[in-house]
Amino acid sequence: MKHTLKITLLLLSIFFITQVIGLAITKEYISIKEFVDPETNIVTKEIIIEDLPYNVERPEIEGPSAILYIFFAILIGTILLLILIKFKKISLWKLWFFLAVFSTMAIAFSAFIPQTIAAILAFILAILKIYKPTTITQNLTEIFIYGGLAAIFVPIINIFAAFMLLLIISIYDIIAVRHTKHMVTMAKFQTKSKVFTGLMIPYQKNEIQTTKTKEIKGKGAKLAVLGGGDIGFPLIFAGVVMKNLMLTNPEIIGFLKTLIIPFFVTLALLFLLFKAKQDKFYPAMPYLTIGCIIGYLVVLLLF
Repeated sequence: MKHTLKITLLLLSIFFITQVIGLAITKEYISIKEFVDPETNIVTKEIIIEDLPYNVERPEIEGPSAILYIFFAILIGTILLLILIKFKKISLWKLWFFLAVFSTMAIAFSAFIPQTIAAILAFILAILKIYKPTTITQNLTEIFIYGGLAAIFVPIINIFAAFMLLLIISIYDIIAVRHTKHMVTMAKFQTKSKVFTGLMIPYQKNEIQTTKTKEIKGKGAKLAVLGGGDIGFPLIFAGVVMKNLMLTNPEIIGFLKTLIIPFFVTLALLFLLFKAKQDKFYPAMPYLTIGCIIGYLVVLLLF
């Protein structure tokens, strides 16, 4: 088992909460409108994509083309981060990360509160996350970041694209962790810079970061971590499924049915953490993808 039972359950709980809140945020940016044919009186439903706040524009892509857009965006981002790592430009990394955290949280908060208040709250939390990191600020912000990200991409992706994206990212994750190992390099850099994309739970209270690599990969690990991609991609898939369910169900029912997917994804993560060893890094996306697929099949069989 990779972590203690207490840490494992805490990590799983935060992961599941992040998925649920992320879906709730995404739902606020999708509306279902009913149209009645005046001649036949047949009622049809149509998905209405709500505009993003702050005049943010979604990429002008649809369906399968979104796969290439997202994947190449990841590749470019990875290359840029590796360049920053090579030249030890931690300050630039923090600025880049601040902008990403601030913008996604502002979008997430705007789903429920006025835009001005949402922006102020997102700014304060982003500053605290990067310059005054604690266990609470690290994980609290992560709970909302991916909902903001999903709100951008879920409305423009169909189920086929979401499924293919999971497969491609899973293959990439295996290559990046087990072969090129650049994902491990990025994780170490982020942990050392005290700016990490993902969940981070310390074994000791208030120790949100460590500068010793052995403390996150060796025996007696001091931190339990889960990368941001492992949170974001299952959420995007579940969001796309929810979007389709909302066409055939009342919106709240579609939301509740979709929660089956995060449940099975969390079970998949539990399986990985149970079989994993403390002294190794593992690509999580293949396991989470299987959880997504099983959850989706259960949704189809039940409903």
